[in-house]
Amino acid sequence: MKGESAMKLEVTVSEITDIFKEIQEQPGKLFEMIRLDIREVVGNYLTEMMNAELTHYLGREPYVRVEGKRANHRNGSYGRGFTLKGIGEVHVDIPRDRNGEFKTTVIPRSKQYEEEVARDFSILFLAGVSTRTLSMLSERLIGRKISPAEISSASSDLNEAVETWRRRDLSEEPVKYLFIDGVHFHMRMGRTIESIPVLVAIGVTETGQKLVLSLQAGDKESATSWREFFKDLKSRGMKGGNVTLGIMDGLPGLEAVFREEFPQAKTQRCQVHVARNVLAKVSKKFKKDVANDLRSIFYAPSRETAWACFEAFIKRWEKTLPSAVECLKRSIDACLTFFNFPSEEWISLRTTNIIERLNKEFRRRTKVMEIVAGETACYRILAYISLKMELHWRSNPVGKVRKNLPFFKELAYENFTQKN
Repeated sequence: MKGESAMKLEVTVSEITDIFKEIQEQPGKLFEMIRLDIREVVGNYLTEMMNAELTHYLGREPYVRVEGKRANHRNGSYGRGFTLKGIGEVHVDIPRDRNGEFKTTVIPRSKQYEEEVARDFSILFLAGVSTRTLSMLSERLIGRKISPAEISSASSDLNEAVETWRRRDLSEEPVKYLFIDGVHFHMRMGRTIESIPVLVAIGVTETGQKLVLSLQAGDKESATSWREFFKDLKSRGMKGGNVTLGIMDGLPGLEAVFREEFPQAKTQRCQVHVARNVLAKVSKKFKKDVANDLRSIFYAPSRETAWACFEAFIKRWEKTLPSAVECLKRSIDACLTFFNFPSEEWISLRTTNIIERLNKEFRRRTKVMEIVAGETACYRILAYISLKMELHWRSNPVGKVRKNLPFFKELAYENFTQKN
């Protein structure tokens, strides 16, 4: 017996030695073995849970027989795979009953993987990874290949949550400023591809926090579309009387509709858009000088200085560039509205840069897609980007800029730029 025991021990040690040699040659082999063992253990665990579930359903332990024609019995099992997050695909044996009435709640019958896997792939898709790329990577990531159609289907499960967010109540949001704009997307509408605008509103609260309030398809050149857009915001509880300023570009009819819907609010025309319109009427020879003069107006330290610079602009360019001067005259009042508000907020209120930055993220994400698969799919992507931007905005509220920041900017320009 001693010899037999010693022989068995010698074989066991030899096997372990071979395993360690294999691990030294292929270090990843150890982790592969661990993963296989974990998958086997988890598969057995789930199988045992379902057997216990069937025992509870039938009301008796295995091999216990009962009399009666209507008595239900166990009827073997069938194998299938199920993918778990962090574990991969496991094999389970799902028990059956003779009457075909038992349905396990441990593993959904129509699902090949748990909800967490679907959510993770949905987030990766929304973040910019294409369905084809995710399909190619899925086997490496979770141990099972998922088709592009499955990934698209998983993403569509977010539709209800997105609609809930888009239609959420705004009565508790003390919005004082509105940044308004529209952005175009190439969408599949039935059998055709159309360029569809989506109207966007970002609200700034009393504490300076920025929130995406609404995303709604509509014609951004239409006053009627904007009117319905604003009415929708108010129908969701936003208090129109609290809004004191709307920042926008020169879209036709937008300012007039905004004043009608928010009669107590003022309007600020985006200075970047106005400068662009003015410079479009200036020959290349004078563009640099005109741009410098516009900058003197828009970034003046006070309203009085801004108007003085505007008068100087007229005197200098009225004869040479009458069209450019006339263009600026039409917009100058709306360009200087920001002077009515706290000086620490001026840097944010002069332009629509806040909403342009959001639109830039929208375009960057949808560029790789070329065509968005309809309005609902567009809202899914835009909602994800909006929420991601809101997380970034939390650390950068409007009006929380140091008052002495321009001094440091000037100091840095004088000492650390290519100027010297």
